[in-house]
Amino acid sequence: MKLDKIARDELLKPLSSVSGIVERKHTLPILSNVLLEQKEQRLWMTAMDMELQISAYCEVPEASAQAITVSARKLQDLLRALPDDVDVSLETQGSKMLVRAGRSRFHLQTLPAADYPRLTLGETQQASITLPKKVLKSLLRQVEFAMAQQDIRYYLNGMLWVIDQSAVQLVATDGHRLAWASLPVSGVFTRQEVILPRKTVMELGKLLADDESPVTLDILSNQVRFHFGSTEIISKVIDGKFPDYNRVIPVGYTRHVEVSRAVFLAALQRAAILSNEKVRGVHFNLVKDEIKIICSNNEQEEAEEQLDVQYSGEELSIGFNITYLLDMLQRLTSEKVMLSFGNSGDSALLTVPGQHDYKYVVMPMRL
Repeated sequence: MKLDKIARDELLKPLSSVSGIVERKHTLPILSNVLLEQKEQRLWMTAMDMELQISAYCEVPEASAQAITVSARKLQDLLRALPDDVDVSLETQGSKMLVRAGRSRFHLQTLPAADYPRLTLGETQQASITLPKKVLKSLLRQVEFAMAQQDIRYYLNGMLWVIDQSAVQLVATDGHRLAWASLPVSGVFTRQEVILPRKTVMELGKLLADDESPVTLDILSNQVRFHFGSTEIISKVIDGKFPDYNRVIPVGYTRHVEVSRAVFLAALQRAAILSNEKVRGVHFNLVKDEIKIICSNNEQEEAEEQLDVQYSGEELSIGFNITYLLDMLQRLTSEKVMLSFGNSGDSALLTVPGQHDYKYVVMPMRL
């Protein structure tokens, strides 16, 4: 491989896109490397961890097809440390790669490209949808925080994607809360369900730009593929049965309170300062035209906030994990939120007034 005078930023952009999934210490040493493949007038960079594969490219002068692998972290750190406006040259010399920039020279150890594992793309395409990047990014943001992290119920350590009729639905739950969001899409589809691993969801959220350019999602046999701009993501899916989320979302509640999202969020953030660091509990007292927010801790300190609301139903006293409420409120952009309650032992339902495309369910706490 020999590439002369490529702008440092042109190389760094695709490398930064793929290197987020590279682990410094891996049971397969070659997976700490990035695969560099020169094809026609593109330099493709690929990283994978046996479950997730990300590829991105930059434009380069046309040359013969060549490939090599080199340490992803070291190459990225070197490029970041170089001046912004410098040109970089790459050249394979035996078992090493020479990186030249100005009067700087670096020799990096390489491993053969033939030894680099690749995810084989499934041939059977079950569904394909295209969305603007900013729309999908916003949808992910409203749901991803509710995913479990290291639950023994492995299917909760990811996000359920449902394509049905003319809508795509995203669902995540950790057993204590559940977030559901829906979005209309072009076309009519037979129902498809896949569970994307947490790592795939988080990397996708990082790489999606906040613009109107398209991202295409293809559901394949035991895989999903996202393609946008110069980036392609291929991920295996979690083989498991996601809980029936429709049974978790409450219906028929009669206690409803509409509040300003910003005012409610600010009140909870202040109260959270004096909440118990381990339990993170918050107590709600709902009375006529008022909701009291109370937090206390082991030092006998207490915070109380009072919000004026329109409410004339039965009084209610109920507790929640305040972090679960803050997570949701910080990710929504609506002006108002609707709080719906059953009894003191029932989950709360949080929605956006006048909209039917977002629901958030939080289980109560005993305080």
